[in-house]
Amino acid sequence: MEVQVAPLRAWDDFFPGSDRFARPDFKDISKWNNRVVNNLLYYQTNYLMVAAAVVSIVGFLSPLNMLIGGTVVVLVFMGFVWVSHNKDILRRLKKQYPTTFVVVIMLSSYFLISYLGDVMVFMFGITLPLLLMFVHASLRLRNIKNKLENKMEGIGLKKTPMGIILDALEQQEESINKLADYISKVKE
Repeated sequence: MEVQVAPLRAWDDFFPGSDRFARPDFKDISKWNNRVVNNLLYYQTNYLMVAAAVVSIVGFLSPLNMLIGGTVVVLVFMGFVWVSHNKDILRRLKKQYPTTFVVVIMLSSYFLISYLGDVMVFMFGITLPLLLMFVHASLRLRNIKNKLENKMEGIGLKKTPMGIILDALEQQEESINKLADYISKVKE
């Protein structure tokens, strides 16, 4: 299937008033995870724009260190995904504790970058955009359009870059389960 870029959501939908934001239920991790995953899928192009702005500013100030930092993070991410696909115990850990998996990737990247060069570039150019995405995705309440778009992504009608990344992190539910849930809701 061809990869499609998700549309840029209106900025007033992306960052509306405080009535569309709420603190997640920290006691129900699966519900919180579901909110984060769905918002990451729905607002992925907006997140890309914000991340590109931050990366551009940091890259302008320190281009070589930003290139090194970005390369290290991508290589570490690909290495961890490859290892977790080949080792069952790591695959189970990644699926059960996705945040821990991402933190391990970021810490590994941090130590490699600190060995190679400028840690501040890593902090502001790579970690800050990820933190902004996570905070927004955690706090932003979903709407009907968000839920419908995510169902289309989940049942395989669309394949987007964020969907591919979340698949690599095994954060997408099984397509069959989503399709069955979607069909049962449509029948109601």
